[in-house]
Parts: sequence; C-alpha cells; structure tokens
Amino acid sequence: MPMETANMFNPASKVSKISHCSSMEQYKQMHDKSLKDPEAFWGEITKEFHFEEKVKGKFLDYNFDITKGKIFVRWLEGAKTNICYNCLDRHVLAGKGDQVAFYWEGNDPADAEVVTYGELLKDVCRVANVLKAKGVAKGDRVAIYMPMVKHLVVAMLAVARIGAVHSIVFGGYSADSLADRMMDAQASVLITADAVWRGPKLIALKEIADDALKLCSAKDLKVKMNLVVQHMNKVTAPQPASNGTAANGNVAKKTHFDDKGNFKVNWDPSVDVWWHEALSTVSSECDPVWMDTEDPLFMLYTSGSTGKPKGVQHTIGGYMLYTATTFKYSFDYHQGDVYFCTADIGWITGHSYVTYGPLLNGATSVLFEGVPTYPHTGRFWEIIEKYKVSKFYTAPTAIRALMKFGDEPVKKYDLSSLAVLGSVGEPINPEAWLWYYRVVGDSNVSIVDTFWQTETGGHVITPLPGATPCKPGSACFPFFGVDVALLDEEGREIKGEGEGYLVFCRPWPGMMRTVYGNHERFETTYFKKFPGFYCTGDGARRDSDGYIWVTGRIDDMLNVSGHLLSTAQVESSLVEHPSVAEAAAVARPHSIKGECLYCFVTLTEGNSFEDKLIAELKNKVRSKIGAFASPDFIQLAPGLPKTRSGKIMRRVLRKIAVGDKDFGDISTLADPSIVEKLFELRPKESKK
Repeated sequence: MPMETANMFNPASKVSKISHCSSMEQYKQMHDKSLKDPEAFWGEITKEFHFEEKVKGKFLDYNFDITKGKIFVRWLEGAKTNICYNCLDRHVLAGKGDQVAFYWEGNDPADAEVVTYGELLKDVCRVANVLKAKGVAKGDRVAIYMPMVKHLVVAMLAVARIGAVHSIVFGGYSADSLADRMMDAQASVLITADAVWRGPKLIALKEIADDALKLCSAKDLKVKMNLVVQHMNKVTAPQPASNGTAANGNVAKKTHFDDKGNFKVNWDPSVDVWWHEALSTVSSECDPVWMDTEDPLFMLYTSGSTGKPKGVQHTIGGYMLYTATTFKYSFDYHQGDVYFCTADIGWITGHSYVTYGPLLNGATSVLFEGVPTYPHTGRFWEIIEKYKVSKFYTAPTAIRALMKFGDEPVKKYDLSSLAVLGSVGEPINPEAWLWYYRVVGDSNVSIVDTFWQTETGGHVITPLPGATPCKPGSACFPFFGVDVALLDEEGREIKGEGEGYLVFCRPWPGMMRTVYGNHERFETTYFKKFPGFYCTGDGARRDSDGYIWVTGRIDDMLNVSGHLLSTAQVESSLVEHPSVAEAAAVARPHSIKGECLYCFVTLTEGNSFEDKLIAELKNKVRSKIGAFASPDFIQLAPGLPKTRSGKIMRRVLRKIAVGDKDFGDISTLADPSIVEKLFELRPKESKK
C-alpha cells in the first residue's frame, strides 16, 4: 500500500515494482540526460519506431528568441516516416493483428464492440482509398465531425496514412463553428455521421454538417465529399420517460425518425456518400505515404482567451515520439494493461491519449461514446469492472461531478484492477484528488495529475506513477525533455521557491510548430512576452521541495489590495466546505481594492443557498488565505460555463460579474444556456 505521510503519497508498490521508471533517482538521471543530450535521449527512442529514412540533418534545430528572427522548431531533420504505419502496420507485422485495439462502449451499455489491430488496419486502408479516389492528396485538409465511434479513429488514421492533414471538430459544435473551422483550414472533404445519442440527448450531426456545408458554399469553399457513417440504426435509443422526453433528456424531433424507428437524413447525392457503401467497393490495402518528420499531421482549433479560434498545428515525427513516450511513462503502460481515457477525440487529450499514444504503444483501450452519468451515475465504474481497466484517465470536472453522488455508486463495483489514475484538463483541487485516490483507488493506486495544453501535444509536467511521491494538487515535475522556469513580470527568472509565469526554456518534440495560416499569431501569443522562452499563459509556484503547482491562467490571477492571488487558491478553499461541489473565482473591479473576489459555487445535492452558507464560505476563505481574500460576492451557480473538454471559461464569468452581456464567442461551451441562468442569479448587491 502507498505510504501516506504529511500530505505526501508515495507510489503504489504494485506500480513501482514493475515500473519503467521506479525511483526519483532514475527519473532525475533520465531527465538530466534528456536536457543535456537530447539527441542521445530521443535518438534511442526513435529505434522503437519505423523510419523509412533516417535523420540526414540536425537532430534538433530551433529559435525561441523573437528578437533574433523567426521562431521555428525542427526535430529529426530529413527523416521520413508515417504515423499510421507505426500505429497499425508495425504491430500487425509483428503478429499482433488479433490483439484488441479498442473495446468500444456505446452510449447505452447494451451497445459494445471489439476492434482488433488487424480489423482497424483494413478499414483504415479502405477509407484511405476512398479519400484518394476523391483526389485527396498529401497536404490536403480533411475535416472530421463525429461521435466517439471506431470510425473516428479509422478516419483520422486514414487521413494520416495518405499524408493529408486532419482537422477534427468536436461532434456537437454548432454549424457556424464547424463552418468557421472548415473555412479556415480550407478543408476539401468532411467526414461525419448521421447522429449520436449523448446520454439521453440526440445530436443530429448530419443536419448540423449540412448547415455548415451551406455556410461554406456561401463563402466559396467547395467540399468534394461528405462521407457519412450510418450510426443511429445500430445503437440503442434511450427509453422515453413518462413526460415524453428521452429519459428526461431532450425531445427527439419526430421528423428525425420514420414510422419504423429508423433515423432519417437529408441527402444530397452530389456530395453525400455513405461510409459503408464507399468502403464496400475499395481494396483493404493501401501503401502509406512516407512523410518528412516536420510535415503537418493535424490542426486542432482552440479558442484561447480571446474566443477567436486558432488552428494549433502539430507535425508528424516529434509528435509521434512524444505522445508515445508520455503515454508509456506517464501511465506506466505495459502489455496486458487495459487503458481507459474518457476524453473525446475532438480534443487534444483524445488525439494524444485515445488514439495516437495508445496505438503507438500497441495498447488495448476502451473507447467510450457516452457520458459518466447515463444511464446511471456509476457508468465509469461499471466499465472499469467490465474490462478490468488498470489505467484510467479523466478530468477533475468529471471527478467533482461524480463526488456529488457520494461513495456508494463507486463502491458497488470491483475496481481492484486499477493501478494508475490520471487527471487532465485543469489543476485538480486536493479534495477531489483525495477522493479519487481513496474512494476510486481504494488508497492502493498511483495518481498522475498531468499538466499540458493543446499546444504542448502531450504531458509536460506530471508525476511518474512508479517514481514520484505526490502532493495532492501538484503537477510535480517536468517530463523528459521539458525545461521549466518561473519568471516575474519583468522576465527575471525566479530561482527556488516562488510564484510567477510558467515558461519553457527549450522545445520538446511534441510541441506545436505554428498557428495554421498565421505564424505571426503563433510568435505573438507564445514568444513575444518573454523573448527566449515559450510562455504557457499559466502561472505556477514552486514549493520548497521543488514541486510545481500550476495556479491557472495568468489572466485569472487576482490582485486584491496589492495581494496577488490565484483562482486555484480561492477555489480550493471554497470546495473544502462540504456543501460545495465546485467553485470558480474571478476578479471584479473595485473602487478601493483595485479588484475584489467574485465567486460562483455549485452546491452538492440536498444543500440550499442561504445567507448562513455565504457567511461560512467567506470565513472559510479568510481562514485559509487571509482576511484580504474574503470574497465580496458569492453567487449560486447551478452549473459553470465549461468548454466541452471541461475547462471553465472564466472570461464569461468575468463578464457576468460586472453585468456585461457581451460574451464574445461562446460556441465552445458544452451548455451555452448556463450563461443566461448565471446572469439571472447575480446577487442584487452586485448590480449596483
């Protein structure tokens, strides 16, 4: 059992005794080598993969200093490879064609499928041939707008196989958002599905895609093909509740279904093609296109703090090495493990740790279409028991949401197979960390609280499950190849203990290379503020033991009466109260203090929002941080405005705090309706 002393949690012995990295001494040796001799460190890792041609130029070449010229990063110059070949062909040729790549779990527990590496390869080749027949070639962009089904994995790997560039848009974005991303990428093909049940809610993907294609056409973007997966007629629909809704979800339009219950779609034969019909006429063999390591692999749009989407572009070779290596070490993956990441492939976590990282390691994973609370609040735990999952990766927002239902939904299931529990998306508060560890992990697991971004491609600060003693809430130490520094406002480095801007001093293989079509924005966003450093946009503090605590976006820092506070500090204090399930804190202008605290709290079930609770919460913050940090406003929040990847959109909360309805682009929100609800619930005194 892991030893727990003074809020320090040692790795679970069952993990460390078989770990790829089993001690802090080994970690430090490997990390030092990765910084002092990156060519030797990463060069050894390249031997695990197939390169059609070896490195012919510099192993690493870069410029991080904008005052010295154009920002650029290049790894493995002159080498050629194909990431799809390394994900699939390599394993099939090694005799692993019958190994399970994915256990697919549908939205309804009755829907499940097993997909092997051999089956995956054949379908990937078929789709690649369909794309080639439509004229898709190296460098062309293909938009993908799909649910969490095997076809999504097949589609992205098929695009990569022929050297095209995929741009995956989360299946649920609006037609405007999809069209904006397609037009920015100048995508020539769209791949989608008819629809999907997400919990009890129907998402009519084809209908949304049709509207997006009309918008594209109006802006002179001509799409060659809309390849459509027929999904709805193969899955179980939610059972209607007595009020006529689908299990208390949305009312599915009757026009979506015919008299026999079949899902109907509008069809334009000039562009629409059924996936199953197209695949039935092509070969299941397709040679991979050998690509330069710095050729683009994909772009993924992220809204950033301004709300204007930017296409984060990743390239093939470095991303391949980095996702494979972070997956292997961060989750301590071994053959025989079953891995389950709950993220949607529409986000970077799904790219790196549902598709590429696991497949590059020949892993067996769970691919999950549904939501954690449908058809019951124990769905995650049921899946873990069913497949004997050993490595599990989810977001703090999901953990906190499930905490609200207590321990019983967890304890109903046998979770003894678990060895490593991962956290992703935002800093995890210590209370959620401890619940995750003690209740889900039965105090016999290693926790990996991973810090990274769409831009970083993979984990950049994380514990290693067999080596790192963890402090709940801390991301701990940098991954191999990552050189961390903290800077003050003037760009001076903070040595030892302290708090400041989190920056990186040199490139790691998996980092983004540019913003698609706008390299100037790439340079301005990440390199202009501190020449010579990549600026994450996040703040962090380093404690006396050298542990790194990510405090959140710098624009979420609060300056109250001259005291610099991070939102994470305040929110952690609030959620310690047993009545609070989740909290978010933002700054509001104050005539005397400069800024004051405006807090939003979501309550656990059965609690009411009363003056007594508000007073207790204010005292909680005072006692944990200091009198200066006492919130001026505390507002009830039935929910928080979150992106579909689980991040709280605090710029919207700041607007609500000051009564400003000019929210900007909120298309990335999972539930845009929550914004109006929060606006209505603003405290009366805040409206003065």
